[in-house]
Amino acid sequence: MPEILVKKTRTEPGEASLEVTIPPDNVKAAEDRATKFYQERARLPGFRQGKAPAAVVRKKFADGIREETLRELVQESWRVAQKQEELKPIADPHIHNLKWEVGAPVTFEFHVELKPELNLQRLGGFRLTRAVPAITTAQVDAQLTTMREQRAPWTPVANEKPKPKDLVDIIIATRENGEAKDPQPYQFVLGEGRAIPDVEERIMALLPGESVDATVRFPDDFAEEAKRGQTRDVQLTLREVKRQELPALDDAFAREMGDFESLDALRNAVAADLAKDAEREAEAKMRAELVQQIVEANNVVAPRPLVERVLGAYAQAYEIPEDRWSQFAQEFRGVAESQVRRDLVLDHVVESQNLRATEAELDQKVQELAERRGMPPAQLYASLEKAKRLRDVARSLTEEKVFAYLLSQSTVETA
Repeated sequence: MPEILVKKTRTEPGEASLEVTIPPDNVKAAEDRATKFYQERARLPGFRQGKAPAAVVRKKFADGIREETLRELVQESWRVAQKQEELKPIADPHIHNLKWEVGAPVTFEFHVELKPELNLQRLGGFRLTRAVPAITTAQVDAQLTTMREQRAPWTPVANEKPKPKDLVDIIIATRENGEAKDPQPYQFVLGEGRAIPDVEERIMALLPGESVDATVRFPDDFAEEAKRGQTRDVQLTLREVKRQELPALDDAFAREMGDFESLDALRNAVAADLAKDAEREAEAKMRAELVQQIVEANNVVAPRPLVERVLGAYAQAYEIPEDRWSQFAQEFRGVAESQVRRDLVLDHVVESQNLRATEAELDQKVQELAERRGMPPAQLYASLEKAKRLRDVARSLTEEKVFAYLLSQSTVETA
């Protein structure tokens, strides 16, 4: 059987293109195997299963045979390409420029995203600061206020104009030729940014039951680019205003929030939680600074294909409409590039220092998590695996090992 020919036509960090030529003999052999596959399973009138002539099967299942043939040819070509070029792909290749004519070689191009080769000469010798700010009384008070707001009921307000933090129930209708059309109900808390400033300003000048005709302007930074700076003639009707009545901050409130005997006990618990958050944030900032210093010291570049892949994942996670893709990519490209550089550095350290989390370490972590949640480890393991989150736990363990190694190579000061 003639050899499948693979020729690299273009390469750049993170991506390569390969031209593939498959001889006619290989194509025919793959077609014969695909035909036999259908022939053995086909149920055609007038023939016993597996006894229909090949010519009849090819005519009846032409599209399926062609699809199966191409699948086999692509798989075989990809095996040849990986072995010949010693590729390290991060995903399956894309197929472009397919040409397939009877009796002629099948040709196409593989476009493949690759894991770039890194040579990090310096991983340590940096000076880092872990700055953990002290928790203030004002921070504790603010957190307690948030907790009170979460438990406070909304009470209707009569004969008063709404204020920031009030919940308003309104109707917005468009105005055309002096007539209000297409009225739509909305509910939102004033000051949270869910309505444009012009609408909030007009609403706060109304009493419940009142309406006003107004021309409102969309701000220049409005999420929908087409509406930025545009004006609309609308009719606003304030139907109802509700305001929260915060519960008293006393020992009774503390007992409602959990196993706390007094307000002082609750304040101490809140301060402890805030301190833990501050420690985690300080650790995250220090790790980010460490990665940045490694990136700068080794001139790590974020390959364009990998950046595009991350941007695509971001857009999907945030459910960005297709017409906003260009703007989104422009705004988040810097974030995506930082993410790619970070992943490249950490992956390099994982491989070079053999720091990947072991099965034993993963089992131990799952057991710890299960104990905290009061459930059997096997049940949690199965739940994480079903939700495809087990790899996230493993990745987290691996990162902890990586940063433990990297931080041991540098000087860390606490502020």
